[in-house]
Amino acid sequence: MLIDQLITTFDTGLRTVFAQAKATRAHPDAAIQETEMNKAQQQKAAALMRINHVGEVCAQALYSGQALTSHNQSIKTALKQAAVEETDHLAWCEARIKALGGRKSLLNPIWYMGSFTIGAVAGAIGDKWNLGFLAETEQQVSAHLSSHLEKIPNEDKKTRAIIEQMHIDETAHAKEAVNLGAAELPASIKAAMKVSSKIMTTTAYYV
Repeated sequence: MLIDQLITTFDTGLRTVFAQAKATRAHPDAAIQETEMNKAQQQKAAALMRINHVGEVCAQALYSGQALTSHNQSIKTALKQAAVEETDHLAWCEARIKALGGRKSLLNPIWYMGSFTIGAVAGAIGDKWNLGFLAETEQQVSAHLSSHLEKIPNEDKKTRAIIEQMHIDETAHAKEAVNLGAAELPASIKAAMKVSSKIMTTTAYYV
C-alpha cells in the first residue's frame, strides 16, 4: 500500500541522516593496523571521507526516491539490494571519519532531500531512464572514488581499503543497471549531473 511505502521511505530518510548506520559486512579496514599521520594528513583524509559519506547519503536518497515511484518490481529489487550495500558504505565512512577525528557534513538533511526529489522524478519518468540515471550516478561516484585513491595520504592504508571496496560495489551497481536495460542519458544531463556533483563535493569538503 502507498501509505506503507511512504512510512518506510520516511523512516529510511530519518535513519540515513540522523541515526548511526550499521554494516552487514565486515569493515574493509578491520584487519589493517592504524599508521601514524600528522594532523594535516588526518584532516585531509577525514574531509575526503566526509565527501564519500555525503555521496552515500545522496545514494540512499536517490534509491529511496526511485524505488518509491518506479512500477517495475525488478528495478525495485535491484535498488533495495544496492541500498543495503550503500548502508554498509555509510557505516564504514562514519567509523573512519570518527577515527580520523572528523565529522559528518552539517548539510546532510539538505543533500538527502535534494537527492530524494531527483530520484523520485527519475523513477516516475520511466524505467529505462530511471536505470540510466542510476547507472550514470554510479559511474560518476566511481570516478570520484578513483580520484580519492590518488589524493589520500600514502600512509593511510585503512581509508584506502574502504574506498577500494566502495569502488568495487559502485562499479557493480552501474553494471547491474545497464544489464537491466538502462538508457544512455543525453550529454546535457550528464554534464548537469557533474556540475551538481562538483558543487556538492566542494562544499562537503569543508562543511
